[in-house]
Amino acid sequence: MDIERKHAELIDLFVKQAAVLDGPALAGLVLEVTSHPSLFAFSEILSVPNLAKLEGTQYSSSLDVLRLFAYGTWGDYRSNAGSLPALSPDQVRKLKQLSVLTLAETNKVLRYNQLMQELDVSNVRELEDFLINECMYAGIVRGKLDQLRTCFEVQFAAGRDLRPEQLNNMIQTLSNWLDTSDNLLYLIQEKIKWADTMSEATKKHRKEIEDKVEEVKKSLKKLNTLSRQTWTYEAMRTCSLNMED
Repeated sequence: MDIERKHAELIDLFVKQAAVLDGPALAGLVLEVTSHPSLFAFSEILSVPNLAKLEGTQYSSSLDVLRLFAYGTWGDYRSNAGSLPALSPDQVRKLKQLSVLTLAETNKVLRYNQLMQELDVSNVRELEDFLINECMYAGIVRGKLDQLRTCFEVQFAAGRDLRPEQLNNMIQTLSNWLDTSDNLLYLIQEKIKWADTMSEATKKHRKEIEDKVEEVKKSLKKLNTLSRQTWTYEAMRTCSLNMED
């Protein structure tokens, strides 16, 4: 929670600075933002109106770099290096860290060969050092290095900035989830009603059975009494006939 608070304070600081800067000063701020060791989210800074004013100016490449760090990967930079400014070592490290987060969004088991290709790393030792020192120690991922299976098992990964189209997809996903939840809630309520109805029916059926049992008991009691009375009458009659004889 303390890390999240500091991260939010850091973003707020850069947003306020971007709101009052322009031109070369704003380009310098982009360099600072994309090099900062503790900053991994950039969409709020990117949304500051002053940044949009760099479009079409001699500093427009700074805006492209900020977009790259918000949504792109090291692979994207290599594919477009000709149209982007050279990155500092701190920026390169940061972009590679962000690339690991992007990979972890869709797969919780990252193969070493895939990571080495995406991060432009030449050997396993260098890759494991990067994952440990630059990712796990930085707190942006948690996981297990499996040297036997040559993979990194991701247990946690910090989220990246959402592209506008991803935001729309997320809203649709949440909307679908809400509809499913409403349907599930309706089914649960219907099941509860059914259970209550069955409970009342069971109680009613039990009462009917108990009443019938009582009726049978009463009938048996009357029959028993009648049988005794009949037996007594027959016994007295037999005795009377014997006396007459």
